[in-house]
Amino acid sequence: MARIDELTNIDVREATRLRKAGVRTSEALLRRSTSRTGRDQLANACSVDADAILAWASRADLLRVKGVGGEYAALLEAAGVATIRDLRRRNPKALTARLSEVNDHTRLVRRLPTEGMVAEWVDGAKVIEPVVR
Repeated sequence: MARIDELTNIDVREATRLRKAGVRTSEALLRRSTSRTGRDQLANACSVDADAILAWASRADLLRVKGVGGEYAALLEAAGVATIRDLRRRNPKALTARLSEVNDHTRLVRRLPTEGMVAEWVDGAKVIEPVVR
């Protein structure tokens, strides 16, 4: 799992607050934020919005899919794929085209994923049970 400051949607100040609350890795974030109650408790401990905790946890959950790193998770999110459930329902060819389109506007990644990579992500998402509910 990734260090908490490697999640691309968490800034330095937020990462510091999470570390002070005992959350140092994406795995620890997932453990603490699987339920709404857990997310609310973590949000209170860190003085951040519970919706931010949900977004961070969803991105950390996506990182569990083989081949999806922080930058690709950010690109997926920008393309409308925020959760493992979203990813498992996507058509790889259509998603690859959407990722290219989004990246043309945002320049989130230097190297676009191939259709084969995206197909592996979709297949991988189908066999991973989402942690965040």
